Amino acid sequence: MAPLSGFRVLDLTRFLSGPYCTMVLAELGADVVKIENPVQGDDSRRLAPKVNGESYPFAMPNRSKRSVALDLKQDAGRDAFLRLAASADLVVENFRPGVVARLGIDYPAVRAVRSDVLYCSISGFGQTGPYRDRPGFDIMAQGYNGFLRMTGHPDGRPAKVGIAINDIAAGATALYSILAAELHRRATGEGQYLDISLVDAGLAWTVWESGAFFGAGEVPEPTGTRHRRSAPYQAYRTADGYVTIGANTERLWQRLVHDVFADPSLADDPRFRTLADRMANLDELQGRIEAVTSSEPTAHWIELLDHAGVPGGPVLTYDQALTDEHVLARDMVVELDHPIIGPMRTIGPPTKFSGLPYHVRSPAPWLGQHTTDVLGEAGFGAEEIAGLLASGVAHNEHPERENPKQEMGS
Repeated sequence: MAPLSGFRVLDLTRFLSGPYCTMVLAELGADVVKIENPVQGDDSRRLAPKVNGESYPFAMPNRSKRSVALDLKQDAGRDAFLRLAASADLVVENFRPGVVARLGIDYPAVRAVRSDVLYCSISGFGQTGPYRDRPGFDIMAQGYNGFLRMTGHPDGRPAKVGIAINDIAAGATALYSILAAELHRRATGEGQYLDISLVDAGLAWTVWESGAFFGAGEVPEPTGTRHRRSAPYQAYRTADGYVTIGANTERLWQRLVHDVFADPSLADDPRFRTLADRMANLDELQGRIEAVTSSEPTAHWIELLDHAGVPGGPVLTYDQALTDEHVLARDMVVELDHPIIGPMRTIGPPTKFSGLPYHVRSPAPWLGQHTTDVLGEAGFGAEEIAGLLASGVAHNEHPERENPKQEMGS
């Protein structure tokens, strides 16, 4: 049995932070019901590329879920949501602060129908503080928490992290917080309200940077691929690309110099004798190392690094990473059959449990695919459901494709 079997989640989230969190919950066994606007659904459904009208990017963090389309701005839609909430263990939302209160579906409203409910809000700046009302996406959080000023190369323009780092940080923070709250609820019977901020979640990951700032007043600057506290630890040019080298201990440094480069003079150079010396002469160190590494292709150096036990590797493009034999052997690319897109691929779950089921359970739903099923499970009669669909309060984007209820993968 999956660890979260029987755990019901109402997912009001859009874009990435919340959907990432609820995707993981779903693949740990939770029944995640995604509540979407009947007109356009989750805003990320608009993102290209699309196949047969369905967004491929939307399908990534919204797999393994069911979709119910409800107009929460109408009284009948709000009432239907609260009827669903009465049997929900968790509600997750990532609207701007104040929106769920105006809709009448905030924590107090849901707690009135489910006293021990867990309710998680994810927003750009949090539910309190002077910036609480500001809208905030990942790029704003990267600007506010200093990421844009510490990423990229020295003397360059501000640069963002290559992925939506604050969105994923917030989703991961929400995830472990929800699991902690659920453990507390199982022990005490008490519900919980959780307030997650993109800015807070990103700042919590600045471990080395905060240590340097609080300890010595250092403000992190862009360093390219260099480590802030150790060297050599970066990507170095080779004859056909780049190789990463992480000789960040004295033992590894000696192995790099003697066993990989076969150049004892590098260790004897007073500029590089100790870690402090190497950190004080990073440009010179890079020059000396690249004078060697640029003479041979990347594969040559990886073979020597592996043989010497020094961490190193290629600098791949994303397409190369997703077709790499090791990534494929780890089942990190999963094939699915989407009812509209057809055969498709997605990224697999990263944890390999010894005895717990954790896998992609189903493709992402079309807008409102499970509206009839979920409302029926909540006690709505057939005529009542038909009325909600006819009035536009509820919606199914493809009623012609609706099949008899199918069980989710366990």
